[in-house]
Amino acid sequence: MTDYVVGVDMGSTSTKLLVATPDGRQVLVVSRRSPWTNLDHGRAEMTAAQAIAVVRDLAAEADARLEGGYRILALGVSGMAEAGVLLDADGTALAPIMAWFDPRGAAQIMATPDAFRAEFLGRTGLPVGPLASLSKLLHLRDEGVELRGTTFLNVPEYVVHALGGPRVAEYSLVSRTGLIDQDDSTPWQAALDVLGVDEAILGTLVSAGEAVGTITDPLLPAGFRGAALTVAGHDHLVSAVAAGATHTGQLYDSMGTAEALVRVLDDTLAFDARERLARAGINCVRHVIPGKYVLLAGTKSGLLMRRVLQLLGITDAVGRARIDDETMGLPVAGTVSDAGLAVSGARNDDGVLKIVAQSDGLSPAELFAASLRHGNDMLAECMAVMDREVAPPTSTVLTGGWSSMASVVRSRSALLPAVTVSTHDEGTAYGAALFAAFAVDPRSFEDVAETFLSSPLLTTERS
Repeated sequence: MTDYVVGVDMGSTSTKLLVATPDGRQVLVVSRRSPWTNLDHGRAEMTAAQAIAVVRDLAAEADARLEGGYRILALGVSGMAEAGVLLDADGTALAPIMAWFDPRGAAQIMATPDAFRAEFLGRTGLPVGPLASLSKLLHLRDEGVELRGTTFLNVPEYVVHALGGPRVAEYSLVSRTGLIDQDDSTPWQAALDVLGVDEAILGTLVSAGEAVGTITDPLLPAGFRGAALTVAGHDHLVSAVAAGATHTGQLYDSMGTAEALVRVLDDTLAFDARERLARAGINCVRHVIPGKYVLLAGTKSGLLMRRVLQLLGITDAVGRARIDDETMGLPVAGTVSDAGLAVSGARNDDGVLKIVAQSDGLSPAELFAASLRHGNDMLAECMAVMDREVAPPTSTVLTGGWSSMASVVRSRSALLPAVTVSTHDEGTAYGAALFAAFAVDPRSFEDVAETFLSSPLLTTERS
């Protein structure tokens, strides 16, 4: 009987399940496309049943690929924040999961009282806009969903619950709902009042890596049942831990559908600093590391880059490699001025790809290079704001799916300090497995992480 731990990444683009030994040796990775239904006006949704079905399918595939007898000791779930499931008292999902980038709720949050919106920034450490879960809950209320008596679970929290765990709210995820006071990480009464609910709208507050029940789902393979469950937390922060970007002098740039800049803090910042940062779209919220906080700046650069490639008819690895080579054949600044070709829309409160082309001599590579330059411009704005509040970083760890492209690495290296690229291609799922190992290990998180992250990666199978 071989013991393993499992990390699940409920990602915006794909869902992954990673199997590792308790000391961090990676054994198996399986993945599926995340089952979004794309609607117009930037909206996207999936049902709660679809979300958990993907996890069950991945567990079944992992079970078929693991040779001999095995036992899963613990399973940790990380993934997107600002997307979740609203459950009634009986556990029925009352609405589909709206994607974090879905704009629904924008009108509702702007219709809240002026005094509430003014305090929101410094109190929650978040910008006022549709990203915070509060906005989506206000949208559901206006659509006729009764919020009283319900519980909102972020997607990773919901998966843990569906597999057999209780209703819990992990600090790094719940920090992004707009319902938490960052001074003391407790529910913010004014936000509850705006929704017309009490603290029961959130699960029991827990830390990442805290064991919260065991797998009882009869649809999971026998080797999984009985494993300890834990919520690993927000995906960008989990992947930062997996890459070793855990110190205050480091900048972590995670390039997926969202591009996230992460800076570690030993404590939260003062109300007025959080307010200034939030006005610039930068969050000051809880980390997945016990007792730590982060500055988290996000853009939608990856989303726009994906849409650029789709417009160019590029949907596979071969096409991406070709456009990467062609873009590397251009200077970083391209050969067409910004007046001749410009891409915009990557701000975190935007996400709508806009292309202005008023020059000849254009090409697919020029368009992709323009999207990279726009992403750099958005990051430069974020960096300038963060550097006014905390000391500038001295090094950068770059990771995420886009970091496999040489043109992307070259572009970001022109802006960010001392860039190194993480060699782990599934950092979030691997980090979730680390938190699973911590859930069943009596040692401190620092000791578990040191052992886990120092192990050689021995991936034997991938699907």
